[in-house]
Amino acid sequence: MLNYEVDPRLLAPFIPVGTERDQWQGKTFVSLVGFCFLNTKLFGALAIPMHSNFEEVNLRFYVRRHVGDEVRRGVVFIREMVPRRAIAWIARTLYNEKYVALPMAHEICSHGDDRLLVVYRWRSEKRWSALRVETEGIAEIPSSGSAEQFITEHYWGYAALPGSGCVEYRVTHPAWKVWQVRHASFAGDGKKFYGEELAAVVCSEPQSAFLAEGSPVIVMRGQRWSERGTVERTRN
Repeated sequence: MLNYEVDPRLLAPFIPVGTERDQWQGKTFVSLVGFCFLNTKLFGALAIPMHSNFEEVNLRFYVRRHVGDEVRRGVVFIREMVPRRAIAWIARTLYNEKYVALPMAHEICSHGDDRLLVVYRWRSEKRWSALRVETEGIAEIPSSGSAEQFITEHYWGYAALPGSGCVEYRVTHPAWKVWQVRHASFAGDGKKFYGEELAAVVCSEPQSAFLAEGSPVIVMRGQRWSERGTVERTRN
């Protein structure tokens, strides 16, 4: 997870109706994140052959939505990449997320007892882009109020719909342990995937970076919201 402070105006076109930017210590962040999904199942039971284990890289930012006295802190994805078309199609259909299918690869290498090298790669038009981190120390639960806790503990997802609606869905997982990072970088064609202004952000030095241990994750079915904030229907 590479995290960059960003000018809030760059995110204005992506904010779904009914949500507002979430900030940490008055700062707005986008994160470039690589995931390795393992044993993935639809609806908690259906495993699709050759589509259960795969990489994903996404660019995200953070929002919140007030529902009565509850504050739902969530993420909005600007672009998501996976290696198979069927996975991208399912995510676009069920959650209206901005998925694209590209050739991808990853590697996780151990160097001694306290160092890991993790790389996620994706290819477009014969050019490879890569997200890379090198860790140090041991994985620990983030301290309360830390940037790592802010980044990892957003348990809702939001996706804008055409017109004035959005899809809201809940994500559940335990708190993740994280490793601190001694070196982190992105190299590749940021303009193609994120546009010129956001590419300038992700091609710069990240404000922070860390590696999360991960865990079992459940992504709930999404609900569609109108501009008035009422449920229109449940997406399957």
